[in-house]
Amino acid sequence: MDELKKQLVPLLKQSHVEFAGIFGSVARGEATPTSDIDLLVRFSKPIGLFELVGVQQNLSEQLKKPVDLVTEASLCRHIRDRVLNDLVVLYGKQIG
Repeated sequence: MDELKKQLVPLLKQSHVEFAGIFGSVARGEATPTSDIDLLVRFSKPIGLFELVGVQQNLSEQLKKPVDLVTEASLCRHIRDRVLNDLVVLYGKQIG
């Protein structure tokens, strides 16, 4: 996880991400070589869908792994508790 954090944090910060956390199999220590990286993020400025997809694609290319980005605003209540239970904060202030 430390190596992944070292790779992720600079990439996320250059994309105006003010909060980031990992959830899912990577956060639980259950990842396999084919697992994706699930990230919960909050941007420091409003962004559109195309910019969000661009950030996701850039992360996937740089890390050579599939990345799923979920914004705090789009986190539906059905999975919110599960995401927050798994969440390992990379940096920034976590939501409540």
